[in-house]
Amino acid sequence: MFVTHLSLADFRSYPLAEVPLEAGVTVFTGANGQGKTNLVEAVEYLATLGSHRVAGDAPLVRAGADRAILRARVQAGLDDERSLLLEIEITPGRANKASLNRSPLRRPRDLLGALRVVLFSPEDLSLVKGDPSDRRRFIDELVTARWPRLAGVRADYDRVLRQRSTLLKSLAGRGPRAVSPDVAATLDVWDGQLAALGGEIVSARLVTLEELRPFLTRAYADIAPTNDVAGVEYRATAPAESQQTPAEIASALVGRMAERRGEEIARGQCLVGPHRDELVLTLGALPAKGYASHGESWSFALALRLAAFELHRADGVEPVLILDDVFAELDESRRERLAATAITAEQVLITAAVPADIPSGLSGRRFAVQSASIAAVA
Repeated sequence: MFVTHLSLADFRSYPLAEVPLEAGVTVFTGANGQGKTNLVEAVEYLATLGSHRVAGDAPLVRAGADRAILRARVQAGLDDERSLLLEIEITPGRANKASLNRSPLRRPRDLLGALRVVLFSPEDLSLVKGDPSDRRRFIDELVTARWPRLAGVRADYDRVLRQRSTLLKSLAGRGPRAVSPDVAATLDVWDGQLAALGGEIVSARLVTLEELRPFLTRAYADIAPTNDVAGVEYRATAPAESQQTPAEIASALVGRMAERRGEEIARGQCLVGPHRDELVLTLGALPAKGYASHGESWSFALALRLAAFELHRADGVEPVLILDDVFAELDESRRERLAATAITAEQVLITAAVPADIPSGLSGRRFAVQSASIAAVA
């Protein structure tokens, strides 16, 4: 799949923008702060309903505007001229609205799956060096891209988690014996709901990691000049394996919650569930975090994204590959190896401050971006 046209209104620095796109390589160049990353961020948002740069929606709306509108025409493939028109309206403080082929959708998340992207950016270094939440976000975005239904499961899980957390906070500092039977029964209900939803999330994560692992090992070997093998393991707060059903994982979660109830009450926190699980990245026998060099960390982050790209392809989908200002961060060897993979994508969107940073093999359409003005370069 690939985007044939991108339209923005009051998104980031753009009052209005109309950008014709096509299959193959498209490069946006311009000095920092001119708006080139905003363009690929808009494509990312239409695919994932999120941004790699900010956690909330407010910064996405142009200063002084009430809302932002993103619209993209997406073609199914090089040999498939069917197309979809994706649109989302971002209104901070209110529910966003989305439509598909100009038909309103019940919820923005119903847009998920219509466009798949894999984005690599300097922020991805946090996948290796950052907090567990960064790695959970990586796997959850990959899971919901493959199975959009899981976005609803995640939303329900977050809702139940908030409600259970509120109850535990109200009990913080008490011993289990000080909890009334009615409150204990309420906790049992929340435990069951959280575990059922958590079982689905953990199961999808484990299956995805199992399928991602060989692509990760291969991608790292292709990128990094080393004999160390890149790996990833899932460290769960309750026993879980990829062969287990969601119901079996949920049962293990309920059991672990029961074991740790006293501790959860004392601390006023939910200590069991996918929100506490971790992806452990390894290089050889050592964890990547804390042991990998800066160059190895860059290679690992890139390998994760390229592995995700290949996993989408294994699913029968050609995702849009977005490379946001990354070539300046890579040495010549890694640039060329990334370019070798990128050139095989159906569509590649690249941003760079300096055109010379982009390997010569990635030739295609070029646009110069300056002060939120976009001009084609001959």
